Amino acid sequence: MLLAIDIGNTQVALGVWDGENWPHQWRLRTIHNQTSDEYGTVLTTLLREADLSDQITAVILSSVVPPLTRTFRQLSRDYLHLVPIVVDSRLDTGVVIRTDHPEEVGADRIVNTVAAYHEFPGPSIVIDIGTATTFDVVSSAGELLGVAIAPGLGLAADALSSRAAQLPQVPLEAPQHAIGRNTVEAMQSGLILGYASLVDGMVERLLAEHPDDPQTVTIIGTGGLISAVAPHTRSINHIAPALTLNGLRLIYERVSA
Repeated sequence: MLLAIDIGNTQVALGVWDGENWPHQWRLRTIHNQTSDEYGTVLTTLLREADLSDQITAVILSSVVPPLTRTFRQLSRDYLHLVPIVVDSRLDTGVVIRTDHPEEVGADRIVNTVAAYHEFPGPSIVIDIGTATTFDVVSSAGELLGVAIAPGLGLAADALSSRAAQLPQVPLEAPQHAIGRNTVEAMQSGLILGYASLVDGMVERLLAEHPDDPQTVTIIGTGGLISAVAPHTRSINHIAPALTLNGLRLIYERVSA
């Protein structure tokens, strides 16, 4: 079985592929100074409870946290006795990166491009709402043409409550009305509906610059907070919660073939 690991700035997503689906998925907190033994102990426990001990035969990982890339490399060797495939711009993923500096493109952007082109053949824009809100622009040939990056929804909510003394933490859910009649509703309106407007506005701008016919471009939503925003947008066509894991699986299949 394949263990896919996506190390983000807020969470580490893990999934086990059994050849047909993802029967087991977990999310761990991203802790930059966590050791390989600490993460390894947690992973060993998760695999044992899922009756998967000694059943992992391959590991692939993407990471935007360099210290944890090294940590999970070590973890894979020490606890699973496997050398992981690590995704970066030098790996043969099948994606042509058309940016000025391909080496600067995050592994998660590459992985999402692979999955988007496989699941929705043709041009697309992938909107990933996590720690950051990213827009990956994919051509009809499966090339990554470029990316737009904005602060994430959770990051914006935390900044509001931590930097404004009278603003509390609020549930990340939409209010009934855009015109907030109390502090909580006002913040929810600005956060959820505001980010929905950000998504729609950015999609409009990106479509105007996209080299392919805008009518043929699929708009895909993914990421941990996409479900909070997507229902309030006009532009998102599909929600793909397992997009990154599927991208990792596809890259593994290509590299190991």
